[in-house]
Amino acid sequence: MNAEIVRQVKSPQGRRGANLALDRAAQTLIMRACVPRPPPAQDPRPEMILYDLFPLLAGSFSRWDRHFERARAMGFDWVFVNPIQRTGASGSLYSVADYFSVNAAFLDPQGGGTADDQVRRMTARAHGAGLQVMIDLVINHCAVDSALTREHPEWFVRGPDGRVANPSCRDGNETVVWCDLAQFDHWHSRDAEGLYQYCLRVVQHLASLGFDGFRCDAAYKIPPGFWSRMMRDARARDPGLCFVAETLGCSAEETRQTARAGFNFVFNSSKWWNYHDGWLIEGYNLVRETSPSISFAESHDTRRLADELDGNTNAIKQRYLFSALFSTGVMIPAGFEYGMRKPLHVIHSSPADWTEEGPDLRDFITRVNAIKRGRPIFQEDGPTSFPPCDNPSILLMRKSSGGRGEALLILNKDVWHHQEFYASSLRHFLPHGVPLRDVSPEFPLESVNEPFHYALRPGQGIVLMAARP
Repeated sequence: MNAEIVRQVKSPQGRRGANLALDRAAQTLIMRACVPRPPPAQDPRPEMILYDLFPLLAGSFSRWDRHFERARAMGFDWVFVNPIQRTGASGSLYSVADYFSVNAAFLDPQGGGTADDQVRRMTARAHGAGLQVMIDLVINHCAVDSALTREHPEWFVRGPDGRVANPSCRDGNETVVWCDLAQFDHWHSRDAEGLYQYCLRVVQHLASLGFDGFRCDAAYKIPPGFWSRMMRDARARDPGLCFVAETLGCSAEETRQTARAGFNFVFNSSKWWNYHDGWLIEGYNLVRETSPSISFAESHDTRRLADELDGNTNAIKQRYLFSALFSTGVMIPAGFEYGMRKPLHVIHSSPADWTEEGPDLRDFITRVNAIKRGRPIFQEDGPTSFPPCDNPSILLMRKSSGGRGEALLILNKDVWHHQEFYASSLRHFLPHGVPLRDVSPEFPLESVNEPFHYALRPGQGIVLMAARP
């Protein structure tokens, strides 16, 4: 959580980090331009391997190409960018003052053309690198000093004193208030149709700039019917648009109700799982047949994992491997691949924060992403279970894929010591009569023998496949 975000917040920074504190110790019109666009989001690949290019860290659009190339080389197929619109006085990326103007921090004075032209060139370059581009859609709130609060006062929630309400949340016994934000009233506005049409124009405008999808910020705080209509109307013009719901901080049932609106994906909370408690699989099973999910070991809302784990490379690899194989999608923020420790900040991050001095995880991430891309079982939220293991320091995760194959992840939860795993027969976990193959990202076995006995290195994961003909 950003340092400025304190109780009864008077500064803007808590907007992102404090939401996560609610979830297990952290929370989460324009005519179409002729912009080159890759195939629709739903086709041809079902998975989403997502790289969050935090704009303040990346700098002006003209400097983004090297990040696109690196992300693609690691096997990512989507790049997600946080808000790029003009902000309010607070300067927070999530305090949008004008949805149709671009934040000057990302423009190149020598770039040529209009601000929108620079955005279109940026998305076209990402497409040329083989990436689809997603942007944050922040329509739960806007900047408190946005002209919208004066031009359309009926669009906003009002407090007891009649003033525009600031979004807030409970964090333990205290209230966190984001005083730089104004809460849209999607539930009870006297001009709900006007507010809806405005939001639709925002989506259509962003699509005209070359964006292929939207991460819908605080999606569960907006009525599902709003989202269903939005997705239907937006896809009538751009059939391939992808919509992903940010649902961190709500219950599994709220996530399911939000997913039923028609989202392509929702985000799950596996980042905070302790490899033991039952809540993760319970929530996964509640939602998986409605919408596939995206895992992350770190996000722009959380502490850097390298800082949280004190630079333990074994632990960082362990968390990424589990995140990538647990659900249909996976995401990392820029800098994760270099073990960056300085947290991302919605106001103060800058290109000067970029460093490549930490552990270089690119090769490992590339190999994990290749496992995911090459095997359908890791491209869906299929039946998943965690069988018991005699060694409590070993996690077993079994996944099935509709008769096409099964997989077993053997993961050492201990990131400091070797741990023994023994099975008299792996057929207790995987089907009989099907050859077993080790497709692990590190130290793969040439043959899988039974009984199976292996001393896993600290944090190591073994990925066994039983592929049916």
